[in-house]
Amino acid sequence: MFAGDLLNQCISSSFGLRDLNIPFFGVFGACSTFVESLTLGAICAESFANYVLCATSSHFCSAEKQFRFPLELGNQRPQTSQWTVTGSGSAIVSKNGSGPYITHITPGKIIDMGIKDGNNMGAAMAPSFAGTVTTHFQDTGRSPNYYDAIISGDLGYVGKEIAIDLLKANGYNIKNNYNDCGVLIFDKETQDTHSGGSGCACCGTVFSGYFFKQLKERKMKRILLIATGALMNSTSSQQGESIPGIAHAISIENL
Repeated sequence: MFAGDLLNQCISSSFGLRDLNIPFFGVFGACSTFVESLTLGAICAESFANYVLCATSSHFCSAEKQFRFPLELGNQRPQTSQWTVTGSGSAIVSKNGSGPYITHITPGKIIDMGIKDGNNMGAAMAPSFAGTVTTHFQDTGRSPNYYDAIISGDLGYVGKEIAIDLLKANGYNIKNNYNDCGVLIFDKETQDTHSGGSGCACCGTVFSGYFFKQLKERKMKRILLIATGALMNSTSSQQGESIPGIAHAISIENL
C-alpha cells in the first residue's frame, strides 16, 4: 500500500492502517500525493505486486494549522485562498483486469518561482503543473486534444487561469478540455470557497468519485490526471521561505 496525508508525518495514514498487516509505504507530496501514490503503485504492479492500494486523505482544520495559520487567529481569508477538502480517495492498481489502464507516468520536478503567500497556493503550483504537462506532451508526442479531459489536482480558480496561460506560452492550448478538481469540488458561489478546493483529498475524491466512473462507463476514453502539491508548512512560511511546487501526471485510458 502507498498512502499519505497532510497531518504531521502522515499519521492519518500510518495510524489508520496499522491493523491491516500489509506492506506499507508512506508517501508525501502534499496535494500531489494521490497521483504520486498511483505512479509508484503502477511501477510496483508492473514489477512484482498483484494488487496495490493507493490512498490519500486530508482534513480542513488540521491542514490549515499545518500549512497556513491556526483558525483561531480569525484572520480574513483573501480571495486567492483555497479550502482544504475533508475526505479520502483511493484506488486499486492491478496487473490484471479490463481497464481503464495507467499507460504513462510523468514524474514532476520541483519548481519554485519565489511565491511566499501561503494563501495563494494556486499561483505557487501552476508553474510545476505547466512544466510536467509540457514534458508529458514532449515525451509522448501527444497534443492536448488527444485527451477527453485534462484534470489538475487542485490549482483552484486562480491557479487554473495561470496554468492555461503558461501552457499557451509553451505552445499548448488546453482550454477546451481542461478543468481542475479544486474548481469542481465546491460550489464557489453558494459555499463561499474563494479560489476553490485543495488538499490531498481534493484530487483523490474527485477522481475516485467522478472521473473513474466516467472511464468505467466509457463516457470518457482518455484522461490526463495531474496532481499538484505545495511543498511547504507553517514553519517554512514563518521563516519567510518561498513555496516550492511539484506536479505528477498519469495518463489513464480505455484501450
